[in-house]
Amino acid sequence: MKKLIAVLLIIVCLPFQNLLIQAAQEKTISAPAESELYAKSAVLMDGDSGRVLYQKNGQEAMANASTTKIMTCILALENCDLDSEVEVSSLAASQPKVHLGMRSGQHFYLRDLLYGLMLESFNDCAVAIAEYVAGTTENFAALMNDKAEEIGCNDTYFITPNGLDATNQEGFHHTTAEDLAKIMRYCIRISDKAEEFLEITGTAQYSFDDIEGKSSYSCYNHNVFLQMMEGALSGKTGFTGNAGYCYVGALERGERTYIVALLACGWPNNKSYKWADTKKLMNYGLSAFVKKSMRDVKIDESRLLPIAVEDGQTEGIGMTAYVTPVVRDDGEDLKLLLREEEEITISYELADYLQAPVEEGSLLGMITYRLGDEVLKEYRVEAANGVERIDLPWCIQMVFQKFVFQ
Repeated sequence: MKKLIAVLLIIVCLPFQNLLIQAAQEKTISAPAESELYAKSAVLMDGDSGRVLYQKNGQEAMANASTTKIMTCILALENCDLDSEVEVSSLAASQPKVHLGMRSGQHFYLRDLLYGLMLESFNDCAVAIAEYVAGTTENFAALMNDKAEEIGCNDTYFITPNGLDATNQEGFHHTTAEDLAKIMRYCIRISDKAEEFLEITGTAQYSFDDIEGKSSYSCYNHNVFLQMMEGALSGKTGFTGNAGYCYVGALERGERTYIVALLACGWPNNKSYKWADTKKLMNYGLSAFVKKSMRDVKIDESRLLPIAVEDGQTEGIGMTAYVTPVVRDDGEDLKLLLREEEEITISYELADYLQAPVEEGSLLGMITYRLGDEVLKEYRVEAANGVERIDLPWCIQMVFQKFVFQ
């Protein structure tokens, strides 16, 4: 009987033991050493706030191959109707593999070309889309670079819509791992077309015909990451001789969103390196960071006491005028992925005293939320009331008030 009870206890407790072991293992994951990553350049980003959680040469300018196509896709989505008819030019039809094999003069719906672009990474689809959106690939590259600047990229320069290696008088086709992560964040979180972008890039298989109905095509998603980890949202692979294997991908678990960007992550025959690095960085992010709200750090109200105003009018002689400070809160709550030991702090910059006159709404100082040396958010502290400067009419009024009307 005792043996039976012991066996039952083992059976019941074993799953919980495995969970505890798994939790312990996740807890011990630390940031990968640079030497532990295959990629020459890598970034792990908080997909919601845009904060960089880990980087290895994250701001180094490098060729990025077909990861470029996330920019091509989002620009097409933002600027065109998906049911638009696209005519294939001779330039588009001449693009090298990987390609759909479209012919000059063929017609396709833009929607179908976007699936070919993002699932199979077809180079001819990219050029056909670019020419439809902007007239020429040169005009489209200008749109790409304008959008990169708008997103906040610091060192990105696009020449081709498909990411094929290229140079011109301005430089070479490139981005950085940090900028690439920013572009992906824009595509999945900020753009008005984020939902459509996620739908396309998350599709496993897609079939379509040209508008003439003469040719049929099937596309299969080559983003292995979508099946690799629970919560995988989107991603794009890339390879050229200059760039090596590249990847950018996003994952969502509960309230947390992570983006990994990898550049120069091996050359043939090391196609799987990018998946190993992506998984390593994602697992590090999942184990090491928790979502914290800036609102959890409360403002010290004792630092917002009324401030004395010199030479300010009051209701009587011998009294001190005061201004009440008020924080101008925009109501937004900044939530960040933070390590357990990281803390958000608040600094206060307020005047010890003021000189009249003080207008209602005038700036009294700033309250700043910080994470280490990084400024997260600043709030204006303003005067809730105004105070006039002592003048002759006020003095006469006070004299009459004290000596005449008593």
